[in-house]
Amino acid sequence: MQPSSAPQVAVLVSTSTAWGRRLIQGVINYARQHGPWALWCEPSTFHPEIHVPAGWRGHGIIARVATQSMARHIAATGLPCVNISAIDLEGVSFPRVMPDFRTLARMAAEHLLDRGFQNFAYYGPRQRSLVRYHYEGFAAALRTAGRVCIPYRPRPRAPGLSPWLARHEDLMRWVKSLPKPVAMLTWFVECGRDVIEACRQAGVLVPEEVAVLASDDDPLLCEACLPPLSGITSSSEQSGYQAAALLDRLMRGKRPPKRPILIEPTSVIPRHSTDVLAIDNADLAQAIAFIRMHAGESIRVTDVLGRVPFSRRQLEQEFRRVLGRSPAEEIRRVHLERARRLLAETDLSIPDVAASSGFNSPEHFARSFRAQFHRPPLKYRSLVRGR
Repeated sequence: MQPSSAPQVAVLVSTSTAWGRRLIQGVINYARQHGPWALWCEPSTFHPEIHVPAGWRGHGIIARVATQSMARHIAATGLPCVNISAIDLEGVSFPRVMPDFRTLARMAAEHLLDRGFQNFAYYGPRQRSLVRYHYEGFAAALRTAGRVCIPYRPRPRAPGLSPWLARHEDLMRWVKSLPKPVAMLTWFVECGRDVIEACRQAGVLVPEEVAVLASDDDPLLCEACLPPLSGITSSSEQSGYQAAALLDRLMRGKRPPKRPILIEPTSVIPRHSTDVLAIDNADLAQAIAFIRMHAGESIRVTDVLGRVPFSRRQLEQEFRRVLGRSPAEEIRRVHLERARRLLAETDLSIPDVAASSGFNSPEHFARSFRAQFHRPPLKYRSLVRGR
């Protein structure tokens, strides 16, 4: 195809976040394979609206449609559009590719439950529909485990205070009032940062009293927190790739899907803000810590028994009481989670991933991975990287 005849596609996504940059990379990956496409992107700070410039002539749009005015602007172009926002807007029905927030919330619940917490909380602007979906998914996952979640409920703003200071003081009041120790899921990184700062100002220890996990991951912003903030990586490159694939079909006159295309999150990125075991039995905590510290080694239950004064039966009982699974199941889970991260974040070969995740053979690793995640390791790597 001649460059002059390549489809002109506008990608109206902010480049000020790691999520946006990775999503655009996913679009680029698709265009390289199925194009060429001429992409129009505008370097921008975070803003709810990005418009195509007046006079731009194109064939399709991929956009984070966050406001009614932006939806009207895009509709006025008459071009096919794929919406990569999970925000529900009345009367706006662009085909969508969006994060699977319920799966993300379930992954967050499992990560925090695995640290032995009994108390849980949620911080985020629940008046927004997508945040409400996220909170409800988290609360539902905790109910399945017999736990409840305490959501943040803001109080009326005191007169004379700026909005930021009023919210900050109310957040300090809330974190001090929570039962301790408590594990908290927040909406995006900014909310997690605010919780950590409120805890610091209130004299509440993170993670010993409040463990904080954000529902997304921006390595720069997460590492800038004190302590560094744990987050959940979303497959934004895969979102971009699938959005481009859907737009390609629309530009060819195909019908849009009836339901949004949901993109599963990749994994939890643990940092110091959740690096704690809220377990009252010190020997059990030591056993769990030993398994997680040796995630890359081929350890067995007998290795764990050599570290703690438990009989095998006692060890089984304590693991099932606290984690709901056996020591062998926990070893396998930790190995597979390490393998999943290596597949997503490195270019290691499958034999090397297997060896670095405690598996004795690539074949055993491939069978175990497929049984757990319902796809082969290489397919999983391609999906999360938007290839």
